[in-house]
Amino acid sequence: MSDEIRMDLLDWAILRELQGDASQSVQAIGERVGLSHNACWRRIRRLEDSGVIARRVALLDPDKVGLGTTVFVAIRTNRHDPVWLDAFSRAVAGIDEIAECHRMAGDVDYLLKLAVRDIAHYDRIYRKLIAAVPDFADVSSSFSMERMKASTALHRPS
Repeated sequence: MSDEIRMDLLDWAILRELQGDASQSVQAIGERVGLSHNACWRRIRRLEDSGVIARRVALLDPDKVGLGTTVFVAIRTNRHDPVWLDAFSRAVAGIDEIAECHRMAGDVDYLLKLAVRDIAHYDRIYRKLIAAVPDFADVSSSFSMERMKASTALHRPS
């Protein structure tokens, strides 16, 4: 059973507007997508209540806040038991610099995305992580040289 909710083109238009600038008024969004204030408000409310709109946030420029170095960390482990996974999950949740953590299929078990000041900052995070979690088989880090595309927006499937 899918958690996906039914959305039409107007819902996607509203989401496009909100993903571009969530600070817009409902009136402005309605005008841009061709809906009255009330109809637009009801749709936004339904999208929020259903969880499609998970939250509204401010997106920061990592360079402007001193966290312009992006590191991708590939982790392999030979342990997949609940005790290890709990320790790993708690460690990841406790490190603010870890922006994303994904459990992967393939050669890598977990992929982390970190936002740090520099290599020394990353090294402190690396040491904190390996001290908190036993039994990594391999930890491999790649430093982004250039952010060529960065978006949080999701778009209607074709």
